[in-house]
Amino acid sequence: MARMTSTPNSNLMSDIPPSPATDGADTEALRTGHIRSFVHRRSHITPSQQAAIDVLMPKWSLPYKNALLNVEQTFGRPGPVILEIGFGMGETTAKIAAARPDDNFLGVEVFNAGVGALLKRIDENGLQNIRIIQHDAVEVVRDMIAPDSLAGVHVYFPDPWPKKRHHKRRLLQPPFVHLLASRIAPGGYFHCATDWENYAEQMLEVLSGEPLLQNTCTDYAPRPDYRPQTKFETRGLRLGHGVWDLIFTRKPS
Repeated sequence: MARMTSTPNSNLMSDIPPSPATDGADTEALRTGHIRSFVHRRSHITPSQQAAIDVLMPKWSLPYKNALLNVEQTFGRPGPVILEIGFGMGETTAKIAAARPDDNFLGVEVFNAGVGALLKRIDENGLQNIRIIQHDAVEVVRDMIAPDSLAGVHVYFPDPWPKKRHHKRRLLQPPFVHLLASRIAPGGYFHCATDWENYAEQMLEVLSGEPLLQNTCTDYAPRPDYRPQTKFETRGLRLGHGVWDLIFTRKPS
């Protein structure tokens, strides 16, 4: 659930100065093939998170590569794979993985602090069914996930990019939703949650417009038992903020 807005990293962005009208997004799309929903900055990372990265990354993470993931090799066993995009500090990921030991969870996150935090949770809780890829989720899904292979996809509290001129940076746009839907096996599920009503409305519109998916509810879904309510969410609800869950399934072939 990390919402780390930041200054673009010169290693990731073009040397061409962005125009104020596009905020660099159009130039970025030309370079990468898509508009990234995140931008890097030097973010704070605790010594324990850094230590987890240094020690545990080789055990629980795998590098991005342009090759399809071998599930049995990656997890050491066959089984359903749930993809979680943008796991933030990993609180929800760890709780769900602990409650569903027969499922394999692949978490994708770009920020060091979040990766370090989830590695700590994996180690402290003795979890065996989580693997991490620290890379751009669009490229991971496009290049590493086989069509019709995922049992589910979780996208919880992605960065809402609240300013209208930044909406094009929101993660759940029609092309990426179509790509994700094509990677979900028939009958598998696509679960999103947000606490920004405007983003919830956009998610509902985009997901409803995807021909491969069908809504499990008329519009928004009750929070399912498997998604724990985080401290952040509890605090927001206490302050009167709404939270919207959407659960769609992949249509039968």
